[in-house]
Amino acid sequence: MQELLLKIVSTFNQYLTNYVLIILLVGIGLYFTIRTRFVQVRCFGEGMRRVFGGIKLKGEKHGNSGMSSFQALATAIAAQVGTGNIVGACGAILLGGPGAIFWMWVIAFFGMATIYAEATLAQKTKVYTEDGEVLGGPAYYIRAAFHGKVGKLLAGFFSVACILALGFMGGMVQSNSIGEAFHNAFHIPAWVCGIAVAAMAGLIFLGGIQRIASVTEKIVPVMASLYIVGCLVLLVMNLKAVPEAFALIFKYAFQPQAIIAGGFGYAIKEAISQGAKRGLFSNEAGMGSTPHAHAVAKVDKPHDQGVSAMVGVFIDTFIVLTLTALVVITVFYTKGGSLSEFAAVDGSGITKTNMAQLAFSSTFGSVIGKSFVAICLFFFAFSTIIGWYFFGKQNAVALFGKKSVIPFTVISIAFVVLGSFLSNDLVWELTDAFNYLMVIPNVLALFMLGGTVASFAKNKNQK
Repeated sequence: MQELLLKIVSTFNQYLTNYVLIILLVGIGLYFTIRTRFVQVRCFGEGMRRVFGGIKLKGEKHGNSGMSSFQALATAIAAQVGTGNIVGACGAILLGGPGAIFWMWVIAFFGMATIYAEATLAQKTKVYTEDGEVLGGPAYYIRAAFHGKVGKLLAGFFSVACILALGFMGGMVQSNSIGEAFHNAFHIPAWVCGIAVAAMAGLIFLGGIQRIASVTEKIVPVMASLYIVGCLVLLVMNLKAVPEAFALIFKYAFQPQAIIAGGFGYAIKEAISQGAKRGLFSNEAGMGSTPHAHAVAKVDKPHDQGVSAMVGVFIDTFIVLTLTALVVITVFYTKGGSLSEFAAVDGSGITKTNMAQLAFSSTFGSVIGKSFVAICLFFFAFSTIIGWYFFGKQNAVALFGKKSVIPFTVISIAFVVLGSFLSNDLVWELTDAFNYLMVIPNVLALFMLGGTVASFAKNKNQK
């Protein structure tokens, strides 16, 4: 049954990835890059100052009225920096070659303009409930873009896809990856990890928005720093291979047939589609997930959170994901790689779930290498479970009201456990499918509200 479902879902995903997804993501990114006059370049410095000038780990409290700008960004990064940065990057390289990373960079560069649009619109259209709780996200700006029944239909479609993709399926992907990594490193059964992760997540879920904000603002800087330092140590120890690794990313972006079986047309399509698919799963720009966090940020102007949101994509793709790629490519694909004999075109002997662990093991030894990746993956995946739960809950409340929070929470926890029992490929394909469905109504609304976004980029003080 799982094999049949996997075949159906993967065929559906392949069609969307090869055609619809690339056109929508690159198209909307180009559109906002032009309309905002390259906001991701002009205002990048401003975004960095806002983010790193506002880091506070004291756990600011805002009641139900939202989060600080940094807490909102930390929650967004918690969702962005997850298994996509390790497992997703490795899968893209295995199937699309090192050149897939180049196309991830392209997607991310334009995606920085897209996420600026998402964050500013989320701020503009957020609402307050009677008890002062902040609600916002694509469901709200979709209704602002399309009035009447069309707006309600598209917003409802987005919310359902978001609940399934992030609230339910997304938790399965993260717990599945944690289970695989811990089994490889410590021989702990995946289902045991799934139950433990679900129990910890449940404690945070029950604490509401303030506990989520407090946990993410503490865990994100620590987890990112730990992983970055580990990657840099490995790259310094393999320094001679790093320039070649960079060169291979650019070489195989335009000559993918040299490493992917098949002709040039098939190879370039595979490299670009893997870059688009895993780029979306990694930085989430255009997917409509992170606007839920940016909507609840307490800032003076929508532009302020827009430029902060761009930094999230930069950290996710250009720093964390790129470091993973360089680690893997220096080990498996360069001439100096100590495990280069495993770098067969079809990824023989390695999979997307163990590739990073093998790479770190080649330098640090099997026990330390596998353990390091397993621990980092736990932090990445667990923080993503928290962020995605919050995004899914926002949509559950938007659709069904606050009475839906408890049932939604129980089902979310159940899916975290379930993910540790299913096959890795099926879990990823199911999550991808619902992620893609979120993109369609989100991008349509972004396009319709392009003028509003352009005005924010032009007049930074506009409210």
